[in-house]
Amino acid sequence: MSRRRVGAWVVGLAAWSLLGAGNVREAAALQAPASQTAGNAERTVWYFYKVKWGHQDEFVELFKKNHLPVLKAQQETGRMTAVRTFVPTYHGDGRADWTFAVAITFRDSAAMTGPSGEDAIVKRLYPDQATFKKEEQRRFEILDAHWDVPLNELSLQGR
Repeated sequence: MSRRRVGAWVVGLAAWSLLGAGNVREAAALQAPASQTAGNAERTVWYFYKVKWGHQDEFVELFKKNHLPVLKAQQETGRMTAVRTFVPTYHGDGRADWTFAVAITFRDSAAMTGPSGEDAIVKRLYPDQATFKKEEQRRFEILDAHWDVPLNELSLQGR
């Protein structure tokens, strides 16, 4: 290829890249997560668990015994405004990719992302740390999956 052709090719490629970049930015903006509605400082996170078949009752009991009191203690400090737990009504509801869920509403973004104080709460609530750690390890051993979904409330009023 002659130098002229290579130069024209490079210039053309650069121009195409610049034009395409605008489309990429537009596409990225369309795919961007929704921002939190300004009127409500509270933030909600859904925590999903998929428990191994046959271990649901054991998981719920361990959660109730070891983790729920920690969450309730954080709620008492004002970090969280609500802690709610859910299970599907029927086996196989929806995609059936979760068997237990917790919805936690935090006071605000800072409370959601800031220090939880959980270590101190756990030491205060569970003096027998060896048993606590063993039971918490078991709670996660009987899971197939776990994921967290921080939500952004989207107000559709006035849109």
